[in-house]
Amino acid sequence: MSGSNPSAAILPLELVDLTFEVSGRRLVDGISARLEAGSRTLILGTNGAGKSLTLRLAHGLLEPTAGSVRWCGPGAADATRRQAMVFEQTVLLRRSAAANVEYPLAARGVDRQTRRARVAEVLARTGLTALAGRPARVLSAGERQRLSLARAWALEPEVLFLDEPTASLDPSATRAVEDLILTIGASDTKIVMTSHDLAQARRLADEVWFLHAGNLLERASAQAFFERPESEKGRAFLRGELLW
Repeated sequence: MSGSNPSAAILPLELVDLTFEVSGRRLVDGISARLEAGSRTLILGTNGAGKSLTLRLAHGLLEPTAGSVRWCGPGAADATRRQAMVFEQTVLLRRSAAANVEYPLAARGVDRQTRRARVAEVLARTGLTALAGRPARVLSAGERQRLSLARAWALEPEVLFLDEPTASLDPSATRAVEDLILTIGASDTKIVMTSHDLAQARRLADEVWFLHAGNLLERASAQAFFERPESEKGRAFLRGELLW
């Protein structure tokens, strides 16, 4: 499976002075940056840094108070259909694992033969074939998260937003989900993911955005950020100091 279709590409994505306020409190403060195809981008920072809000604004779940989100590729008009998002807390339908994957495909108007083939493919590639007929609600936390990723992947998104997808998982389930994220990324789907886990970021990131108090303090390659962070807040974050 591949999220790549150059004639319909929605990337790059430009955030221009992106701002979000609640009750007069600025939670995302004038972020300007550009997301390109290819690399895995991890948005890092402590709780309250604005990571999840930035992700939701980029995905279109929230409207910015000021600034803009611009899909700049030739397929920008189809951006809503060419992206997907997976959250920390999985939301699954009261039906089988396979039916959970098939449902959004049917909603998109994909014909039955095609969607059945795609369901079988993503369940196989996510290690869930044996669980296809099992009710999704009885799966383990790690299996549910892999199912959420399978459901998103089946839509063949060009961009996949992931909001702390392993925060509630044990180490074994976390590793399985990380391996799946790497596999999806290798299929030409752009991964944009929030995390506060430095070890995870070192394993997954090609590019790092470091946020603090709603501000984008650093945007750099993962190697540059982890070896030579430019901001004092970034250095403190890497030392394990709490930033509020």
